[in-house]
Amino acid sequence: METIVKLSITLLLLLLTLLTKGVCSCGLNNITVGTIRSGVEIKGKPEWNVVVVNNCDCPMQKMVLSCNDFQTTEPVDPTLFKPLGNNECSVNNGNVIPAKNTVNFSYAWDPPFFLRPTFVTTSC
Repeated sequence: METIVKLSITLLLLLLTLLTKGVCSCGLNNITVGTIRSGVEIKGKPEWNVVVVNNCDCPMQKMVLSCNDFQTTEPVDPTLFKPLGNNECSVNNGNVIPAKNTVNFSYAWDPPFFLRPTFVTTSC
């Protein structure tokens, strides 16, 4: 009888934890990276506006994008997008990107870079 009571209490606590915190199973598939030409040229290179979207219902952090051989003639705010080496770049300085929010930055180069998510952690 005591075992059943302990098991019931454990299951109830687990259920309450899931209800109050939510269940988060988001990952790389919940990140969208959009790149569009702005129509401006910087030092003879087209400018590209990038929008990184957290499509998850939970905050994401430590986001990393592939950015093979990234270059730009226009300075990019390193707190928004910063090369880390190994052809990877940090988004939002690794800080939390709230659920359903975006990080925006621009760079100038030709051709545009293919930026895709390679790492992220979620917290619900």
